[in-house]
Amino acid sequence: MSSRRNFLDKLDQKILTLLQIDSRIPVGEIATKLNISKSTVHYRIRRLENEKIIKGYCAKVDLFKLSDDFQAIVFIRAKYGPKYSDKVSKLLSGIPGVWAIYNVLGEWDFVVLMRGENREEFVKELESKIESSGLFERTNTAVIAKIIKETDKFVLSLKENNIKSESTDLES
Repeated sequence: MSSRRNFLDKLDQKILTLLQIDSRIPVGEIATKLNISKSTVHYRIRRLENEKIIKGYCAKVDLFKLSDDFQAIVFIRAKYGPKYSDKVSKLLSGIPGVWAIYNVLGEWDFVVLMRGENREEFVKELESKIESSGLFERTNTAVIAKIIKETDKFVLSLKENNIKSESTDLES
């Protein structure tokens, strides 16, 4: 029998919520906010990491300030065949600037999120890899004009967990 739990209790949810708001929050501050011991917080975080619920910590970088100011969403309809999903996924994963690939159900088979320094770079990569592969029936590209909201955070309910955020913008 596995010792791994496949659920989160309220304390786990509260810890995850605080880490989503600020992944650099000290263990002592979490303990104080939740009125529990630092050793409990440390144990819970380690367990969440070991269970791969927390997959890592990273800095949120403003890519527009680093010149990756061309972003696009590419909708792809692939040619159906043996292991087509694996072949398409491998090809798309090798394209510089691709940062997300989703295999979806519906009119399209894949949705790809790409970013690059400029339109010319994007078109060059798209033509050389996607169009010449013979794996695709059709693509449709939408250029991102303005980012309204973007987050890599999954913030559990602050209200439900009785946690007050010091920032009203949890998405930044």
